[in-house]
Amino acid sequence: MTHEERSIKSMKRPGGMTRKAVSVGDGEIVSQEGPPAGQSIPMTIQPTLEGVDLAGWAEGSRPLIDSLLATHGAILFRGFDGADLPGLARFVHSVSGDLLEYRERSSPRTHVTDNIYTSTEHPAHQAIFPHNENSYAHSWPLKLFFLCSVPPATGGETPIADCRQIFHLIDARIRETFIAKKVLYVRNFSDDLSLPWQTVFGTSDRDVVAGTLRDAGYEAQWIGAHGLRTKRVGQAVARHPRTGEMCWFNHATFFHVSTLEPDVRDALLSQYGEENLPNNTYYGDGSPIEASVLDELRAAYRQALVSQPWQLGDVLLLDNVLVAHSRAPFTGPRKIHVAMSEPCTERDI
Repeated sequence: MTHEERSIKSMKRPGGMTRKAVSVGDGEIVSQEGPPAGQSIPMTIQPTLEGVDLAGWAEGSRPLIDSLLATHGAILFRGFDGADLPGLARFVHSVSGDLLEYRERSSPRTHVTDNIYTSTEHPAHQAIFPHNENSYAHSWPLKLFFLCSVPPATGGETPIADCRQIFHLIDARIRETFIAKKVLYVRNFSDDLSLPWQTVFGTSDRDVVAGTLRDAGYEAQWIGAHGLRTKRVGQAVARHPRTGEMCWFNHATFFHVSTLEPDVRDALLSQYGEENLPNNTYYGDGSPIEASVLDELRAAYRQALVSQPWQLGDVLLLDNVLVAHSRAPFTGPRKIHVAMSEPCTERDI
């Protein structure tokens, strides 16, 4: 059976009739639609026939997918069959390999199956600022996969931003300062303040966590019986490991206390003080990042954002270095599932 035949799933028709697999060229199986005018992301791929299985088609189309992803950084697959949890796992294997376990997380989410997770379980009325997944950590996924299992009634988009564009939108003097100094991440883990360290690192063994942090270049301090504070200096920009392009790639803005909604920020500072915040960022030498700089960074992200509503069965593939993602407020039920693949470290960029 050819790749094209495997891509067309047998389908039951009314009266028990079955659609037979047919062999056609890839150009007839799918259509490609470029990004909106003036934007670089996303590329949209849709089947031109009924019953095209996403993972089955992708299995023989990886060179095309890799090429489009390197150019655009984001591909939306819409209207395919097999856009469910088992199909998402098969799709990841088809185009990228094994699904990664989510370690060093910074937000609450639920493990569903096969290293597939819910998206961040954050209050529906609040937005989530643009970020690159785990760019604060010593290791991060190169590829992210989002599956829309239940589209929200209103809102709930996953706006995305081209990090190459963000890099050029930021004043060169600010870029150079961050390149020279890097970014210091200070994180506090406790049962009552944020995610417990046992959840973040996947173990309750302090010695294992201490060894992991030491090997990854973190400074760690145990606080009382249950708390842990970590510090790590990481990159501010990344040269993409495959395209060589310069990208703005960090959590400096996302984790900074000033990016929180004012009522949340004020409550945390009042109760815990700056030193004990769940997350905060500084220049790599420990000096504070100026308010005016943070304002410019937030403006650059927002200027680069591109958004469109979710549809049931949409699968969004992102290059996690080339593209940042966020979340808009929403109403009604919303289920977006997430998978990750291809671990990277600073050695790769």
